[in-house]
Amino acid sequence: MKLKTILTAAALGAASFAAQAADTIKVGVLHSLSGTMAISETTLKDTVLMMIEEQNKKGGVLGKKLEPVVVDPASNWPLFAEKAEQLLVKDKVSVVFGCWTSVSRKSVLPVFEKNNGLLFYPVQYEGEESSKNVFYTGAAPNQQAIPAVDYLMNEVKVKRWVLEGTDYVYPRTTNKILEAYLKSKGVAEADIMVNYTPFGFSDWQSEVSKIKAFGSAGKKTAVVSTINGDANVPFYKELGNQKISAEDIPVVAFSVGEEELAGLDTKPLVGHLAAWNYFQSIDTPANKAAIADWHKFIKNDKRTFNDPMEATVIGFKLWVKAVEKAKTADAAKVIDTLPGLETPNLTGGIAKVLPNHHITKPVYIGEVREDGQFDIVWQTKGTVPGDAWSDFLPESKKIEADWVTLKCGNYNKETKQCSGQKY
Repeated sequence: MKLKTILTAAALGAASFAAQAADTIKVGVLHSLSGTMAISETTLKDTVLMMIEEQNKKGGVLGKKLEPVVVDPASNWPLFAEKAEQLLVKDKVSVVFGCWTSVSRKSVLPVFEKNNGLLFYPVQYEGEESSKNVFYTGAAPNQQAIPAVDYLMNEVKVKRWVLEGTDYVYPRTTNKILEAYLKSKGVAEADIMVNYTPFGFSDWQSEVSKIKAFGSAGKKTAVVSTINGDANVPFYKELGNQKISAEDIPVVAFSVGEEELAGLDTKPLVGHLAAWNYFQSIDTPANKAAIADWHKFIKNDKRTFNDPMEATVIGFKLWVKAVEKAKTADAAKVIDTLPGLETPNLTGGIAKVLPNHHITKPVYIGEVREDGQFDIVWQTKGTVPGDAWSDFLPESKKIEADWVTLKCGNYNKETKQCSGQKY
């Protein structure tokens, strides 16, 4: 065979391969499938795969099938950045659904900004951030932490506060906001106890004893928990061991939902609380349908559905809408298209993408039942717009995030200057 013929055949083969590759839109999945966070994140990987399967049954997007690219960053924060780079540069995914902890999100953020990638982040977080390349479908502090404290203060008449968290950015920043908020409400510094433990912490006996002692001062005491990952299991077990009931010292958790309770004996936990924007027990047609779809996909009727799963579903549906509206899966164009788009949530309301790349969400306080589900004891009347920058931190209240008009995630309203990333 002549060299020219060989080269022509090779070129045709390469073109055919490229055309075949172009027939799919690659979707990155960046969740820990091993390590301390696998207890929470593996389910989110499955949720994305379910949504991809459902969308492909509808014909895909723009006539192309969606192709998942799943990686395991293994609860290793630097590895998150390496895997993000792999997804964006080597695998050339159009979008990534991923991360749970804020330290993992902070790890990948420079990678997404450098490569102009698109990340949907589905978990409650501490705020104080708005990136052009990230859409935050989980709760900001004003959509979870602040309403939870208001509920305890107004309805339960709590006077003393234990802020108990895992030692990383989300609990530390959230508790900084909560301390400022509590003090603005007249709570004395002596009535606030703050404590942090490492990821995967298991020896809770002395820590729970301290909580018990702090709560014995004659004032109604509550624990606001930003404990994350599998450390929650021994924490709640130790509460039971030391016979701390919800009547004595209620715990409101921001990272414990149906999935985490599925591995616990919930009897000692009955009456303790969680603050989320979704609970499986909420009775709406959309929620029932989503749970049925999940059970069919996962082939297990006992598997639970939780808040970050709903946030993943919302993010995925918004991404599909944006791709269809932009008529391309190109990340830069999809990013521009997303603000203003809406999709129904699973609880009967509407999730709308705001100029700050957060969304509107309802807020619910749930009380643990013996079956590991939650009874709703309080909820907002409508949805709450996510606030990227806290109004309760002096350095943040003057900052505004607006990627539509101001084209900036940290615009200083006093100096009229944008610092950091901008369009």
